[in-house]
Amino acid sequence: MRKLSGTCLCLALVAGCVSDQAHRYYADARYPARPVDEVEVLREAPSRAYDVIADFQARGASLKYMRKKAADIGADAVIVGTYGGYRSKSDTWASEDKYSDTYSRITGTAIRYKR
Repeated sequence: MRKLSGTCLCLALVAGCVSDQAHRYYADARYPARPVDEVEVLREAPSRAYDVIADFQARGASLKYMRKKAADIGADAVIVGTYGGYRSKSDTWASEDKYSDTYSRITGTAIRYKR
């Protein structure tokens, strides 16, 4: 039992590690932090006008992590992209690949809508 719980702890630590982070802030103004649940998570640029206030990237991070980083700097939304990950050699069509939801790197562009 102790060995199993130790193994689980090690796996949780490895799986939860964010590494190779890079952040770049562009806004001249500093905005107050906002609640995480108010920050939209987008997969593509919105149709309404916005300003980019920061870019984030990390290895081993999640959508939740990117949303929190954007909330911390007062963003209205974060546009995320995922890259890398596993690929099945036997699945010819990318849309049918059983590993299509895996990734090794995530990026986030924090935006504020023009008021």
